This record gives sequence, structure tokens and C-alpha cells, in this order.
Amino acid sequence: MKHISFIAFVFMILLSECTDTEGILEIKGKILDEKTKVTIPNRKIIVQALEKDDIKFRSTYAGEFSTDSSGSFAYSLKKVKNVYLYDFCIVGDSAYAFSNNELGLTELNRYGEFLSFYLSKLTDLTIKLDRKNKMPFRDTIYVSWESNGIAGDILYPYKIENYRITSNIGLRWIGGDIKSAIKTKVYADKNTIVRWTLFRNGKVKEITDTIFCKRDGANSVCIKY
Repeated sequence: MKHISFIAFVFMILLSECTDTEGILEIKGKILDEKTKVTIPNRKIIVQALEKDDIKFRSTYAGEFSTDSSGSFAYSLKKVKNVYLYDFCIVGDSAYAFSNNELGLTELNRYGEFLSFYLSKLTDLTIKLDRKNKMPFRDTIYVSWESNGIAGDILYPYKIENYRITSNIGLRWIGGDIKSAIKTKVYADKNTIVRWTLFRNGKVKEITDTIFCKRDGANSVCIKY
């Protein structure tokens, strides 16, 4: 009986520690390239406390820190009262995509000093358009792409270079002698799907191309229509 009581006592202590939402939590870890497992230095992490608001979560700023020159971090996280879930938002740039990592307070209590976050490498992609057909005059083509399931215009900003007819309405070109290129970045070593939607003579034609974009070197795909 004493043995059972002792186990129950220990369990209550552990449970109390896991659910304590106030105080300071010491966290340590590193950020790594998801493929090479090389650590990434000087990378900012913004912490958001996810507060339950009826059926949704509301984000509240809870602090920020960065990895050092070795790609490691150590931070004293001030817990937010009644919050059990935190989002560690790793800031992206031209080299790596952003990353969101949700961790519960129980996980942080148990593994908070041994955290590992992974980032996906970005690589260059050029999407080319070359209109050879002069008729019909009001041809319209839309372009979109997604990399590893994420819409391209969300993943990384794009830039349009027009060598002939200019598109003034985003990723849509109407008629004309078109020769353009969309320059952007997508996930390296993963598939990117490019879609062209062509409206011609009252009909719609969907054209899809899948390209595996390598991390080193230029990647490009072209449509001639």
C-alpha cells in the first residue's frame, strides 16, 4: 500500500510539473539543415504562445532568440499563464525557408534542453514563357506553382522579367508577342509542380510540369505556346 501511495505521489508531482504554466523554462537546442544535418548559425527564432480562444488559437508574442555561430541556442522562456502550446517560428531568408514548430508544454518540460529544429534549403527556379502563336490575339495564360505542397507565391517572393509584352496583372499574360521569365526560389531536392492555364478560342487547356529542383545550380522550366 505504501508503494502504491508513493507511485501516486510521484505521478502527481510529474503531472503538476507538466501543467504548470507559470515561471521560467530553460530551453536549449540547435537548428540544422534537414538533409545535410549541418547546423545553421545566426538564425532567428520567434516564440508565439498559442492561447485557446473558443475553438481557435490566438498567437501572442512570447520572446525571440537566435542561434550562435555554432548553430546552437540557449534561452530562458518565460511561460505565459494558462498557455500549453507554443509555436517556434524560425525566420526564413534566401537560403532557407521559414519553419513553424508547435510544441506542447509537456514536451518542452521533458525535452526542452535537447531540441532540434530543421530547415529546408531553397534553390533558384526560373519559369519561362515564350508565345510563338500569333493567333488568336486574345490568348490568356495564367501561371502558378507549388513546391512540396506549398504555394510558390507564399513560399518565396517572385520577380517577373519581361523581354517583350509586359504583364501588369500579376501572373497573367494576354495575347501579344510574349517572352517573359518568373524568377523565384523553391525547395531544394524536392518536386515543384508548375501549372499553366491557357484560354484559347473559348477553350481551357491545363498544362502541368513537375521538376525536381537541385540545391546546387540553376533550375528552369519553359512553356512555348
